[in-house]
Amino acid sequence: MSSKTSGGEAVADTSPRIRVGVSRCLLGEEVRYDGGHKRDRYVVDVLGAYFDCVSVCPEVEIGLPIPRPPIRLVQVGGGIRVRGVRDRELDVTDALDALYLQVAHRFVGLSGFILKRASPSCGMERVKVYDESGRTVGTDAGRFARALMRENPSLPVEEEGRLHDPRLRENFITRVFAYRRWQELRAGPAGVAELQQFHASHKMLLLAHNQAGYRRLGRLVAAARSEGLDTALDAYGEGFMATLRRNATPRSHSNVLDHLAGYLKRSIDAGDRAELREVIDRYRRGLLPLVVPLTLLRHHFRRHPRGWVDQQVYLDPHPAELMLHNHV
Repeated sequence: MSSKTSGGEAVADTSPRIRVGVSRCLLGEEVRYDGGHKRDRYVVDVLGAYFDCVSVCPEVEIGLPIPRPPIRLVQVGGGIRVRGVRDRELDVTDALDALYLQVAHRFVGLSGFILKRASPSCGMERVKVYDESGRTVGTDAGRFARALMRENPSLPVEEEGRLHDPRLRENFITRVFAYRRWQELRAGPAGVAELQQFHASHKMLLLAHNQAGYRRLGRLVAAARSEGLDTALDAYGEGFMATLRRNATPRSHSNVLDHLAGYLKRSIDAGDRAELREVIDRYRRGLLPLVVPLTLLRHHFRRHPRGWVDQQVYLDPHPAELMLHNHV
């Protein structure tokens, strides 16, 4: 992460690296039921440069061997159990349920979690559920993932497969860095003024994701003194992460870009204004990546500073080296 001086210059960030939970097999560890791994290059080689990974393999941690008999989700009466595919007497449902409580202390302070898709223990969603005769009857989350998400509703969680979709990848990583900033606010002596500043600096980012969510958060901030600070902070944190969970779209980004461009209308000449409008429009129509209008805006704001704009996280929500704004 990077920070800025009062003059807007980038400086090295000396804060601890962001900690993110990761399914062990994605890190290249041979813990799969077949004795193999599912090393994910993006997770290890790209995100690993920014995140400290806290690994977990629920199936190994409950004592299953490597290799081991495969397991799957099975509909039994009104509930779902985790049972062996070939050995139907094998049932690890209760062990997986108990495991989360045993390892939860390792996840304190995490800013995100990357899970292995389709896993009966780690799958975030759409894990196949079978009936007792072996027919597919639906989908659900993996048993460990279900507990993780239930106990940490604001924690950014994603599957490695979905990270190959540029917009889902951008949304997840944006949320990880945003959650880290929120955690840092809560770790300090946060008062009403700090909450107001946090909300103000995230205005454009929130608007790009969900205008209604931004307005709801504004009402929470306005009521912080009368409703009680602790209550307001808890509600704001939940609403903040829920708002960012909605994917920003080219249309919503364009509305924010137009809004920011409005601060320059009296500072730049007609030719620069026309160029800026054209670049934003071309982005809106899918002809340019988001990095182009953002770079042009940053160029103009460096020449014509606006203190409020310079504080907007939207212009620098995550490291540029990740190139999350470079796709069309």
